[in-house]
Amino acid sequence: MKDRKEFYNVLTEIDGKPFSEYTKLIGDFDFARYVIKCPQIDISRDAENPVFNIRVPQSIAELPGYLYDSPVRRIALEDYLTRNIAEAAGQIARFNESGWARRNIVIPEPGQKILPRTSVIVTKEYIDARLRIALPYKVFPGAADSRLIDGEMARKVFFEDLPVVIGTSLFCCNLDLAEAENFVNSMEDADRVRQTLATQGLVSFVGEGAFLAREQDSDRPDFDSIVPFEAAGSMEASIDVPNAGQLKGLGIPTGLTVVLGNAVTGRKDFMSAIAASVFNHIPGDGRENVITVSDAVQIAADRGRSVQEVNITPFVSEFEGTDPASYSSSATDSFISQAAATIEALEVGARVLIFDETSSSPEFMTSDARLAGLLGETPRVSLVQRARQMVDELGISLIIGGENLVAEYIPIADTVLKIEDFQITDITEEAKKLNLALPPEAPAVNLGSMLGRSRWIMPSSIDAVVGNRDQVIDALDIKTIRFGRAQINLDNVMQIAEESQTLTIGLLLYYAKLRYMQEGYPLREMLDMIDRDLSSEGLDTIVRDLRGDLARPRRYEIAAALNRLPTFRVSHATE
Repeated sequence: MKDRKEFYNVLTEIDGKPFSEYTKLIGDFDFARYVIKCPQIDISRDAENPVFNIRVPQSIAELPGYLYDSPVRRIALEDYLTRNIAEAAGQIARFNESGWARRNIVIPEPGQKILPRTSVIVTKEYIDARLRIALPYKVFPGAADSRLIDGEMARKVFFEDLPVVIGTSLFCCNLDLAEAENFVNSMEDADRVRQTLATQGLVSFVGEGAFLAREQDSDRPDFDSIVPFEAAGSMEASIDVPNAGQLKGLGIPTGLTVVLGNAVTGRKDFMSAIAASVFNHIPGDGRENVITVSDAVQIAADRGRSVQEVNITPFVSEFEGTDPASYSSSATDSFISQAAATIEALEVGARVLIFDETSSSPEFMTSDARLAGLLGETPRVSLVQRARQMVDELGISLIIGGENLVAEYIPIADTVLKIEDFQITDITEEAKKLNLALPPEAPAVNLGSMLGRSRWIMPSSIDAVVGNRDQVIDALDIKTIRFGRAQINLDNVMQIAEESQTLTIGLLLYYAKLRYMQEGYPLREMLDMIDRDLSSEGLDTIVRDLRGDLARPRRYEIAAALNRLPTFRVSHATE
């Protein structure tokens, strides 16, 4: 292995030479306290900054073993260290003469969720930090390669900036151990709550004192005066956890739960927090003690999306020109899009479905029984007409939030909650006394046998090729994937946490095509095997190159992206 002196000599030697000479940095270089590993450098003009793997031996980092002695704690520590690196890299950003900050050292900056990532890998032997490093150059127009290496700046990046970033963010002697331990403990406690929910007959837990609102999403003009969440009465639950001892808060039970409240009194924030908390939140976020079972899916209307071979007969009894038992369309209305999304989520294993009227089709949410006689029969069946059957026959849970479209759910609900100024009360008994009319009866369908239906994917429809490149996959933003010549719009897929997940979803679709679609597995089995691969082999198994910008998504968002890929086709479906 070469050493840091040889690395320095290479930078001196290639100073002022064409950019392609940077390929001499490929290899491993021992910098005493860490090793710089560079597997490849793409010298094309449109290439991103190359990934350098910085490996720090644990004998030097000296991170305490108790911080990563279980998979849950290790994921939390890796996430914490990623945040440290991002902060340290930001602090040494260089400003040019125009006042613009240039970050030569880049790592994806995590959001509020704690996720399995590829940015930092912690083992008993070492820590790997995968950083993109902008290789400095100066532009000289007219030359064969107008980019000439700026060796002086490169030496500053690798011999001044990089040691500061690594030293302040990964070495135990420079870490706030109390903060790191609190971060890891919080993740472990949340995971214990999630494991405990089912044993207590719950699907979600909202800890006392949680701050559920988010300013960017709130309709409240007096956002600063919003009070922390409180639960009262019979809904209060307590759960023992390894580090905090006992957490108290609201437990949302299994079954059909209605959440009443208008948009400015906290209902939207409450529903959003429940849906977002399928992932753990960082300490201090306000939602760190809001925990929802991992198989909960929020379903929203998605007008204009495509649908392929979905059995929507629970919600449409007949359809002119096509069979609702095998419905396909290149563009659907709001009702059909939400009906299809509901079936698609159940198809891949969702056990809790979350609906809020603000993101739903009114026609899908409810059907006014008082007008049934005037309007006559309709082939469309609303969710309220099917909700009780879904809960009873499929054993799933539904959480329905609203103020204008939820009255018909009250007679069939197991639990009715009222939220006002972020204070929750159980008003089930009071609400049942209203003697509201039952929703209209729906045509009979066998939901169990319907969900036994399997869809096989046509591999040729999952095409990421552009020109002579076998895959062009990128996240254009958190809700858009470029997949070959197509774009996948995820605007109404509500539970994607950050752009790193979006990118990973795109790469997983390509991985699934190569690994499983050619072998003829149905969608649900294919997702089972992807989950197995990611759990046993990690995210690195889905890519050929070293990457530090991936974060693990859930199977439900992978399926949602696949179902919205414009080129996606189903080869056949079986009952």
